[in-house]
Amino acid sequence: MSDTATRVLSLEDDLLDLLGPAAVSTEPRVRERASVDGSPMSPIIAAKLPLGLADLVVFPADAEQIAIAVAAAARHGVPVTVRGKGTGNYGQGIPMHGGLVIDTTRAKAIVEVGDGFITAEAGTPMVLLEQAAWAAGQALWMYPSTAQSTLGGFLSGGSGGTGSIEHGSNDRGFVAALDVVHADGSADIVHVEGDEAQKYVHNYGTAGVIVRATVRLEPLREWRGLWASFPDFAGTLSVLQTIGNLEPAPRLVSGDGPEIAASLPSDDAIPAGRSSLRAIIDASLIDEVTAIVEGAGGRVEAVREGPQASIRLSMLSYNHPIEWYQKSQPHEVFHLEVAGTPLAENVDAVEAVFPGGKLHIESTKQHPIGMLAAPYVSEEDVYRGIADLNALGVGVHNPHQWNVDFNVEQTAATARITDPHGLLNPGKLDPTYAGPRKGAIR
Repeated sequence: MSDTATRVLSLEDDLLDLLGPAAVSTEPRVRERASVDGSPMSPIIAAKLPLGLADLVVFPADAEQIAIAVAAAARHGVPVTVRGKGTGNYGQGIPMHGGLVIDTTRAKAIVEVGDGFITAEAGTPMVLLEQAAWAAGQALWMYPSTAQSTLGGFLSGGSGGTGSIEHGSNDRGFVAALDVVHADGSADIVHVEGDEAQKYVHNYGTAGVIVRATVRLEPLREWRGLWASFPDFAGTLSVLQTIGNLEPAPRLVSGDGPEIAASLPSDDAIPAGRSSLRAIIDASLIDEVTAIVEGAGGRVEAVREGPQASIRLSMLSYNHPIEWYQKSQPHEVFHLEVAGTPLAENVDAVEAVFPGGKLHIESTKQHPIGMLAAPYVSEEDVYRGIADLNALGVGVHNPHQWNVDFNVEQTAATARITDPHGLLNPGKLDPTYAGPRKGAIR
């Protein structure tokens, strides 16, 4: 038996004693399910699968048990990868070196809803946080388009979503405090706030494992979901930033041309053959937005209220329209995350970088961002296109890789202290990484 296998078996025995048999599994199907994420969305990564297989999976019931599992793995020298719902698209949660996978989805307690904040365990779905906030007359600053993803997963691997027009990405003040555990063999939970807490955001758990988090809330507004349509994509593009820059700030403004819109789930508010614009706006803006839409040759298709309307629109933003579009096509489709004024002002040139290119677009306060989808030819062609997009003045983030791509130097410096033996999600933190970074699409 290899040394690695011996260490895993010893860890299994330890975890059975510490957490009980219901929380520990070596079943092949359980290990396989815990070793995949949404990475087949990338043809480049899909061609390289499988990237790793868990040797052991645990299901902690709370933050303290997550810490116990991390500490046990560190004591035994076994790699540990932490996951939530596995909704990440690019392999960030795949255990490339095997070892222990910690599934946090049972650790989903909401600890406190206070004035301007909510505290919950890492496995709590974002949609439950939003529901709890609404019940208290508040709302999350932001939540991802995959609203069922976990709090820990969103902070570790996500970036932004509904609410980002006003508040930016999730590293910009959304996190008030974190409880984390380090891979030093201790189950001590370390409480960090402010700038110290930001060191654990968007680095895939390579510097420490988030077990509990406190994030920002704001007063609940009278949000309305608004669906509009235009004869062509030019109409949507002409008003998207105008609407995104209104005050009070919309929570979301998304748009698609007729081709991508046709692939979205059936809805009378997304009529066939027309470009779609969808927004979550303050009720006070309905008349103004209606006038903007109609002035650009469009029409408002529906105005809906309540949390379900907001969640439905959120699930039609960011990556989600690309996923629907991929499923509708007879060939492989890839996408790049893109940003900049050319998305609205020079969309024909942007889409022409890749034959058959189609853009999904979102508003931010600075400039539009989006997802550029096209038929997949080769990895080399993708990188050729990145250079061509840059030449057009388009910022590009390459989602077809699993390296930490945000605050890389800071994360590496932190991990040297918090993960001295390199056991936390190994294979994801490369201090020499020189590719496009998360900030390229701001």
